Amino acid sequence: MLDLYVSQYCPYCKKVMDFLYENNIDFNIKDVSIEENFKKLVSLGGKDQVPFLNDTDNDVLMYESSDIIEYIKNLMG
Repeated sequence: MLDLYVSQYCPYCKKVMDFLYENNIDFNIKDVSIEENFKKLVSLGGKDQVPFLNDTDNDVLMYESSDIIEYIKNLMG
């Protein structure tokens, strides 16, 4: 499953979410304004930068909206 850590006002987060919605890709939104999600983000990635993708099926962790979109495009085939 794709877990996407985001901030409400982050334009890069919106870019990734728009791509996911437009392509009907299932994902979990993890809003980092919720303390539990923020702590998990820092625990997984080591910094408090969003967007952050955790692909739990493939053990992939990544930052950077463009990299995330390219990664997902590759998953789509």
